[in-house]
Amino acid sequence: MLNKITWQQRVFEVFNSLLMVFLMITMFYPLWYVFCASLSNSNELLAHQGMLFLPIKPTFAAYQNAFKHPLLVNSYINTLFVVVVGTTLSTVLTAIAAYFMSRKNVFFKRAISLVLIFTMYFSGGLVPFYLVVKNLGLLDSLASLILPSLLSVYNILVMRGGFESLPDSIEESAKIDGAGHIVILFRILLPIALPTLAVIILYYGVTYWNAWFNASIFIKDRTKYPLQLVLRQILLANDTREMSFGIDTGDKMAISETIKHAITIIATVPVLCLYPFLQKYFIKGIMIGAVKG
Repeated sequence: MLNKITWQQRVFEVFNSLLMVFLMITMFYPLWYVFCASLSNSNELLAHQGMLFLPIKPTFAAYQNAFKHPLLVNSYINTLFVVVVGTTLSTVLTAIAAYFMSRKNVFFKRAISLVLIFTMYFSGGLVPFYLVVKNLGLLDSLASLILPSLLSVYNILVMRGGFESLPDSIEESAKIDGAGHIVILFRILLPIALPTLAVIILYYGVTYWNAWFNASIFIKDRTKYPLQLVLRQILLANDTREMSFGIDTGDKMAISETIKHAITIIATVPVLCLYPFLQKYFIKGIMIGAVKG
């Protein structure tokens, strides 16, 4: 017999729904505002006050001027290279490390886990980090944006939890059929743990895409700048000179604002396009990885 829903439960559900709608609007509107502003006429946008729901006199001038930046396309290519190569290597190495840590017959497993967890909370500091990268000859190269941050202990623990949540009978059956560790990991466990794998890929991909700090201290050649570092210079230093060249002085302030909005959208769209494909795995992967630690 179904339980009758009380009025207190109905009030809670209505309140919870309204709260979720409110939070959704507060998180979505800033992005929508930036999108509308990037498509608006620069002078009209500068004169506009209050909330913005639709572009004002829509135009693609801001995007056309944004791509005049000499580093934008090049930085986009650099970032795509770092994201693709970095995410691939990080995911593979994380899977190997998690598989090793999820085995039951590993010597000093607890000690190794404690050492890994210790590095989550303590590090040698920025100066030793810089000296290590310098002594390895990675300065002023895209490798400095990948190799120093190749592994995340948190991601290893999440994937280890995902492996440990799988039945032992799967691995035992594979061993009976003569499968080795490589076959078990890449052809049996990873396809089964696809939700956890998707979460790890999303974590690494977003991390590499948004990274700018390492580039600011390791990269001196501007042609090797990632997209986020170029975006940071444009937004914080208000450096839109290359993109507003030939525009009247009176219009430069107005067009620079729309350019900033356009650059923000350009830097955000790839992540927004990636997330829907992995969203269905996200919550499930997190929960699976949190079963055991």
